[in-house]
Amino acid sequence: MLNTQTRTAASTAAPQLATMEALIVSSTDTKRFESVRRDVPTPGPRDLLVEVKAVSVNPVDTKVRDRRPGRILGWDASGIVQAVGSQVTRFRVGDEVYYAGDITREGTNSSLHVVDERIVGRKPRSLDHLNAAAIPLTALTAWEGLYEQLDVKEGGTLLVIGAAGGVGSLAVQLAKRYSKMKVIGTASRGASTEWVKKMGADHVVNHRENLPAQLKALGLDNVQYIFCCNGTDMHFEAMANLIAPRGRIVSIVEPAQPLPMGSLFSKRASFSWEFMFSKSMYQTPDIESQHDILNRVGELFDSGVLETTLTVNAGKLTPASLAEAHQTVASGTMLGKLALSL
Repeated sequence: MLNTQTRTAASTAAPQLATMEALIVSSTDTKRFESVRRDVPTPGPRDLLVEVKAVSVNPVDTKVRDRRPGRILGWDASGIVQAVGSQVTRFRVGDEVYYAGDITREGTNSSLHVVDERIVGRKPRSLDHLNAAAIPLTALTAWEGLYEQLDVKEGGTLLVIGAAGGVGSLAVQLAKRYSKMKVIGTASRGASTEWVKKMGADHVVNHRENLPAQLKALGLDNVQYIFCCNGTDMHFEAMANLIAPRGRIVSIVEPAQPLPMGSLFSKRASFSWEFMFSKSMYQTPDIESQHDILNRVGELFDSGVLETTLTVNAGKLTPASLAEAHQTVASGTMLGKLALSL
């Protein structure tokens, strides 16, 4: 790892090292990565400069890769604060942190990274950096989807479509273990079914088969809440069928075609999107809520309410290992999360 000791002259000073190591998307083949030296970024007034200890790969990385040749990807990290901006109030040099970052800025696949303190949380004490790096993006997405978009209530019934992935794994855990809901998760393979049960789902059904019929067999004509993590277009008809009158649906998967929203009209049901980068992208008034969410999620890990979703330790971050990790995540067969160490 690079020597990243900070200057003592000022809290805003960058490390004495002038350059850092980073992995960028190849400009000739966007399925490959290259190791380069870049200037160490200088933190802005609200920024932290973090020595990155571990990163995770998410589906968003694989989706934006082709559009970002020469750029640094990665929007999950765990590390140690090395310098702080002049207006930083939440952290000090030496603090261990974890975060999902800002898609409008350079990513975390580098030895040093700059991030706004308002979207950073304190790393859970019970998790090492590798396990912590697997959490932020999916935790923020699951929390915002459940508590900001769906506004779930304790004791309600939730259907999580695509429950075996990173977001689904935490949505199931939060809904069941934290909010005491009845949770039905969907999975399509034996291994993913067992994983969703391990996360705490009361029932697991197959999203490749007739969902309304499967829920009816469980004694459910409808559900109050639906969290869609898989194929919004594919499952919209079933969701419209299953949602209860005045129920709520949230999805994290952008559709390829316009959705037939009129099918929700007679039920007065609502549909919304969850995109955890919106707060940092648009600098929304509630941007600092992500700091609070990550701290609360960290407390839930430390108290044993939540358990790690890391299933794949992809080794050290190198051009080859990162390319392989992207291929694994893009396959659509991942259970939980994949992370790499620096």
